[in-house]
Amino acid sequence: MKTILVTGGAGFIGTNLIKKLLEDKNKVICIDNMYTGRLDNIKKFLNNPNFEFIKHNITKPIKIKEEIDEIYNLACPASPPHYQKNPIFTLNTSIFGIINILELAKEHEAKVLHASTSEVYGNPLEHPQKEGYWGNVNPIGPRACYDEGKRAAETYCYEYWKEFNLDIRIVRIFNTYGPYMDPNDGRVVSNFIIQALKNRPLTIYGDGKQTRSFQYIDDLVEGMLKYMEINKEKLEYKLKEKFNWNTIPVLNMGNPEEEFTILELAKKVLELIPESKSKIEFKPLPQDDPIKRKPDITMAKKILGWKPKVRLEEGLRKTIKYFYTII
Repeated sequence: MKTILVTGGAGFIGTNLIKKLLEDKNKVICIDNMYTGRLDNIKKFLNNPNFEFIKHNITKPIKIKEEIDEIYNLACPASPPHYQKNPIFTLNTSIFGIINILELAKEHEAKVLHASTSEVYGNPLEHPQKEGYWGNVNPIGPRACYDEGKRAAETYCYEYWKEFNLDIRIVRIFNTYGPYMDPNDGRVVSNFIIQALKNRPLTIYGDGKQTRSFQYIDDLVEGMLKYMEINKEKLEYKLKEKFNWNTIPVLNMGNPEEEFTILELAKKVLELIPESKSKIEFKPLPQDDPIKRKPDITMAKKILGWKPKVRLEEGLRKTIKYFYTII
């Protein structure tokens, strides 16, 4: 049995990951300060003897007495309304948070998977985006607290990997959706579903022609587990031999087969909730909102043998079913 620490464990991705880790008979320690995490997400785990919840802000150092084998660092507000609500807090979570997690990993000699984001690519000039693309990011715009915070966190991971030979892997997560999303988080999938269920206008920012690639949560969790399972030396050897990648392991995880315009997504949600009386409403496009977003997942396919399986309609049906139960 492994002991696994999950920061941000009461959030959307964390809850789904912990569910799977417990099913696989691991001991899980969940850390969350509940800034965007939800107690309702994890309350079903509280009676499990292999689950422990610690309310803590990872911008502050933390000591864990028992030995930790693995750390999944998921802690950070991830939707624009949440991360723009308190930009300095968002920056601190990314920067001071990763420092504290890496120091903890060093103390325990623990393997780390750091959850980064497709936002490190900014409004990309390369499409689809490969891991070697450096991005097109505005460092002094309204999205910078998240985008640049995540970029800085990757740099800390790189320096600890290089300086201390820590076993660290970075995953750049593209748009992901599914059960346990916060209904008020402002992400496009949850927004559209909640608006449709409540017969409110589906709000599209801009002309709706901007694209996103939509990945169902089960596919992401499977990819993250495969990423953590592979041996450090084997992982780095494969990356070097197959892709001439000589730095810290970084993999995109998203669904390039499921790239849709935002307008197409809105129409699909309305199609799947036929009783909805909602109409589509257009609003101005926010500053620095990416026009296109699609991952190149060649490296994850060849290194891990992983690719997403869930099509958008199937995933949306499951997500809509979940939201029916909580609103």
